Amino acid sequence: MKVRISVLPKTKLGQWSLGLAAAMPVLLLIGMSFTNLLYESVPAGSTILEDITLRPALALTMLTGMVSGVSAFIVGLIAIIRQKERAVLVYVATSVGAFLTIFLLGELISPH
Repeated sequence: MKVRISVLPKTKLGQWSLGLAAAMPVLLLIGMSFTNLLYESVPAGSTILEDITLRPALALTMLTGMVSGVSAFIVGLIAIIRQKERAVLVYVATSVGAFLTIFLLGELISPH
């Protein structure tokens, strides 16, 4: 049996994984720009909920970017395992999502 490897995804889940991974850095960059543009004089909250109430556009954009990255990992993994997706970009998107997931788990396990 010959396995065909392509660059672009063939399945819907593969396309979703790629789209979510592409949206992640865009959302994170927009969120980081809000720090200087909108909330320069507003201090950060000590919890996520407090930060959402103090700086909602910044917090919600950054959280959406992180959820997008974790979702890219999960959806990409499902596409690779269940639907046998073999596109290189799906592997890249899944890897990026996996690194973000590992980073976020590390932050939750041992916060600063």
